[in-house]
Amino acid sequence: MTTDPLLAEAGTGRPVLLLHGGGGPATVAPLAAHLAGSAHVLTPVHPGWDGTERPAALSRVADLADAYLDLLRRRGLRDVLVVGSSLGGWIGAEMALRDGAGNGSGNGNGSGATVSGLVLIDAVGIGVDGEPLTDVFALDARGLAEHSWHDPDRHFIDPATLPPAELARRRGNAATMRALAGDPYMHDPGLRERLRDVRLPVLVLWGESDRVATPGYGAAYARAFADARFVTVPGAGHLPHLERPEAVFAHLDTALMR
Repeated sequence: MTTDPLLAEAGTGRPVLLLHGGGGPATVAPLAAHLAGSAHVLTPVHPGWDGTERPAALSRVADLADAYLDLLRRRGLRDVLVVGSSLGGWIGAEMALRDGAGNGSGNGNGSGATVSGLVLIDAVGIGVDGEPLTDVFALDARGLAEHSWHDPDRHFIDPATLPPAELARRRGNAATMRALAGDPYMHDPGLRERLRDVRLPVLVLWGESDRVATPGYGAAYARAFADARFVTVPGAGHLPHLERPEAVFAHLDTALMR
């Protein structure tokens, strides 16, 4: 990445890199606001989202992981907690693999590395037999709501009611996501096996009603790490921090203190 991504920063304390999913940075805004009360939160807009430029060199999710590690290192940040939602969780997992002590080198517990902790919120990125990821590109707006939310009637927005600029933003985000993660669909076939080399503490949070990536998929994700805790969030789907924010905030506060 020749230039830094569009980046919002807030708060002071332990650095937290907050990585959004396919819906864009607005989907993690409540997380950013909460974490900024006790941490230094960096929330980038992934290149290609929300009308930003995506350099040609960024063609894979792994490229984003490398770019964000480079950003953190150039800023001299250490002991970073990476929190990733959906696609952002995949980026975070890739970062943990690529970061010094987080990939099995050094003392093996993340001490001295850039990244020292990882929180995955309904992340994608691995393949799990018997727990296929739903192809969100094949769903209409109603179908996406049914798969994404515990209470789809509350959260469904009819695209016909949206202004042209918002529709264009959503189409652009989907096109970028397809370019980075559409083939193979939303996963790296070798990632799950490699995650055993990560020695960081990992918290895997999952909405019990997620039908994009099921809780069974999430449990398998947690088992892939050497040191991971799997927690389900009742009454929530693919974005539990939007449906059950207080429950998610409580778990994040605990992770931040580790």
